[in-house]
Amino acid sequence: MAEAVGILEVFGLTTAFVAGDAGCKAANVRLEVFDKNKPANADSLPVPLLVCIKFRGSVTDVTAAVEAGMEVANRMTGVVQHYIIPNPEEGTEKMLKISALDKQ
Repeated sequence: MAEAVGILEVFGLTTAFVAGDAGCKAANVRLEVFDKNKPANADSLPVPLLVCIKFRGSVTDVTAAVEAGMEVANRMTGVVQHYIIPNPEEGTEKMLKISALDKQ
């Protein structure tokens, strides 16, 4: 069975680093590569960059990590969205490796 994945999308890279750190300290998880998105309405957002944090581990640990990350992110710039996939399928596994952080 595949590891669960917890996806936490937040406003800004600094918030992503702090939320990712909090999640890793709260549970036995590891991080996949972060991803970014600059939506069309970026100028109207609290921070014009959305960053996706991806936690991997057991469902219980991923849930704890996402909750800890959300708590920190909400004290900073905020949470856009979160979701937990208990058993990702093969195509989803491939998409978890995608990152636009190294793209202009």
